[in-house]
This record gives sequence, C-alpha cells and structure tokens, in this order.
Amino acid sequence: MARGRRVGLTPVFVLHHRPWRDTSRMLEVLSREHGRLTLFARGVRGPRPRSASLLQPFTPLLAAWTGAGDAAQLAQVEPMPTDGPAIAGLPAPALLSGWYLNELLLKLTLRVDPQPAVFDLYAATLDRLRVEAAPAPALRGFERDLLGLLGYGLELRHEARSGAPLRADAYYHFHLDLGFVETPSGGEAAYAGRSLLALAADDLQETAVLEDARRLMRAALDHALEGRELRTRAVARAVTRRAAARPAGEGDGGGAGA
Repeated sequence: MARGRRVGLTPVFVLHHRPWRDTSRMLEVLSREHGRLTLFARGVRGPRPRSASLLQPFTPLLAAWTGAGDAAQLAQVEPMPTDGPAIAGLPAPALLSGWYLNELLLKLTLRVDPQPAVFDLYAATLDRLRVEAAPAPALRGFERDLLGLLGYGLELRHEARSGAPLRADAYYHFHLDLGFVETPSGGEAAYAGRSLLALAADDLQETAVLEDARRLMRAALDHALEGRELRTRAVARAVTRRAAARPAGEGDGGGAGA
C-alpha cells in the first residue's frame, strides 16, 4: 500500500496489542483482504473507551486505516455486523486456546500477505471454541488446515512410498520430508492408521485418536516453526501441572491442548 492511501472498512481480528506512546496502542491485526499487518491506534488509552473496548482479540471487527502496511494509522473501527447479537470474545475456558491460535498466526504467516482462507479458518475455529466444551478437536483441525494452507500440508490418506491408501489396522512412522511409511508394529513413535484417517476426516472425538493427532501436529508444527518456541505451550503445561497438583474438586481454566 502506498503511504497516504486509505483502506476502507474491511474484516479484521486483533491478534496482539501493546501500549504505544502515552495514549495509543500498537495493534497486530489479521485482515481478510490485506493479510497480517501493524496498525497504530491513537488515543485509545485516553478518555475514549468505545474504541478501546472494541479493539480486543477474538472479536470480529471492521477496520479502516491510512498509510503503509507496517506503519498504518487506524482511522475507524466498528463491530462486524451480524444477523443476531454482536459476537463477543471467547469464554474464559477458551482464552488460552485462542492465544495459542494467535501465536501460531503471528509466527507462521507473512506480513501483508493476503490469505482469505486463513482468515476464514481462524474465524471458524473461534466460533467452535465459543460453543464446544473441549478445545482439542478444534485446535487439531486448525493446525492441520493452517499447515495445509501455508504449504506444509500432510498427506493423511496415502502411504508415502507405495502410494497405497492408509489402512486403519496398520501403523506408520512419520518422516517430515517424506510422509507416512508403514511399519510392522506399533510403538511410541508410530501412529495408528485409524488415527490418521480420523484426522483427515476431522473425526476427533476418541482419546487415542486425539493423542495421536496431538503428537503428529506437534512434530509438523515444530518443523514449520524452525526452532521458534511457542509461549502458549509453556503456559498450557504450567496450567496442567497446577491443575494436577490441586485437590480433587478444585477447578481451573481451560488449557490450549497444545
């Protein structure tokens, strides 16, 4: 975008924000039509609470701005129109999962690289997190589809060397640069064929299938991240340890399942 150009109202989500100068904020946003970019929101930490209350993560917004992609100034923001009540953020048990999605987008997407399908996937996953009691199936589906959209997709239906369809009763080793290779028996490093086929079909309700999907997506994401750490994983582990140490009956917030 050329400096001074105005971009009209377009769908966005705030992925991250931090203070900037005395009364402003620096926003990292995901735009459906313009990709991920930084916007400077002036005066939103002063006596104008309406904009400040809108500029929160996980809330679908329409935003307009002026200027270049990495130094643009927010000009207008309003809630995304809906047929029913306005869509709010995430419920408390899903917040860590939402931050996990945001961190993946911040680390894996390029700046000012429009990817409408990534935006739509993110919006649909937030909708799932708002209504589903367990976040893990939604997170595994998001990871699988995000990797596919960014060029890291996994072939979950065919064996890498022979091209034969994966068999539900077989076991496979995962090779990052090759795919799935059948192995004579299971083991800690193997994946059940039925789990891989279930992940491909987005049928992620069984505990064993979810665990295989978690291990697989962790390996594939680590490869795509090229050694970059995810802070939300460390937070999720801390939450899990704290919950395990509490006496039975004491609750805790939801984890990312990452």
